[in-house]
Amino acid sequence: MKIAVVAQNATPLHPRAGSGPDGDDVGLGELTGKLARLGHEVTVYAQKNLPDLPGQAELHHGVRVEHIGTGPAPGAAGKPAELDDAGLLERVPAFSGPLRSHWESDRPDVVHALRWTSGLAALAAARDLGIPVVQEFSSLGVTERKVAAPASGVQADGASAARIRLEPAIGRSATAVVATSSAEMAHLASLGVHRSSIRLVPWGVDTGLFTPEGPVARRNGRPRLLTVSDLTDRKPAETLLRALTRVPGAELLVVGGPDEAEVATDDNYVKLAKFAATMGIADRVIFTGKVEHAAMPPLLRSADLVVSTCQYEPSGTTSLQAMACGTPVIAPPVGGHVDAVVDGTTGIIVPPDRPALLARRIRQLLAHPMLIEAYGVAAVDRVRSRYSWDRIAGETLAVYDRVTALAA
Repeated sequence: MKIAVVAQNATPLHPRAGSGPDGDDVGLGELTGKLARLGHEVTVYAQKNLPDLPGQAELHHGVRVEHIGTGPAPGAAGKPAELDDAGLLERVPAFSGPLRSHWESDRPDVVHALRWTSGLAALAAARDLGIPVVQEFSSLGVTERKVAAPASGVQADGASAARIRLEPAIGRSATAVVATSSAEMAHLASLGVHRSSIRLVPWGVDTGLFTPEGPVARRNGRPRLLTVSDLTDRKPAETLLRALTRVPGAELLVVGGPDEAEVATDDNYVKLAKFAATMGIADRVIFTGKVEHAAMPPLLRSADLVVSTCQYEPSGTTSLQAMACGTPVIAPPVGGHVDAVVDGTTGIIVPPDRPALLARRIRQLLAHPMLIEAYGVAAVDRVRSRYSWDRIAGETLAVYDRVTALAA
């Protein structure tokens, strides 16, 4: 099969780890690599966001990257520039035109669009060519908006309003829509996307890299909790810090944010560090700064528990990575956590904004090391059986097979 993956703001040649507004470039590489190894020809279409990027490059054997357009000026230190929704939306016409030219001369069997602006570009380029389009949003603007300002009454800006308005139309126009969680399936259906066109295919985990075996980051004798945060969403972080005051002796590693050298001057870090100090736990909170993808497993293995207090987590990627390393997870019942974390088996589900309850659950688990070990064994088994990229690639191909059969 000839597969076109449209990922407008992806950076396949310089992957950004993690899942965020720009998607998971590492996961994109994993998925396309698996598809190619199964004998398919994959082309990733991304926006050229550095002037010296080649027009064409090989990502893996059987996976080609096509960079389209000139894109924005590079970011700091010559890194690929990252655009917000407004910047991506502005460049859709210049992105979709060359896409159509490519597909008129070299027609793919199926198009897979990642995120909403890629969907706009893909649908415009594929119009009247008879190419089925599979749309994957990864996260939905209307849901992000509800979480960010549930009762503020502040109107969304132009790009956000456009996204909220257009995502349902994109979902209804696509041949099929891939949802990464059962929660997203429900949200899509509530937006008017036909249930018959929605397929659940979660984001996967590299079960060769994230394993229980391997190096472990140095411990200092304290029980260790770990959370992953870009430091911009302070409310969930403060909930966890409040809980930590009720877990005597435990330390918390906060992984993520700017590069380690820049953490001390980051405004979000300064505010969270001051909050930790006012709570009397500054000596038990460690901010690591940004950690590269390949360096995450030793940190995850070193933790007794990985704790998430996020209010919106579409894929649950960090929790899945922790589970793959044999570390149980405590997480709220949102997004991908609902599917990934089996309450009382691979971890614990705790409602958001409940620091006292969260602290009690943490203390209960830390008091029973054998239970933590049992949860860890079950977590590894669940990730390997449900979330390996081999399985995700197979389920993605099943979606492609269905839409190409419909198109035929």
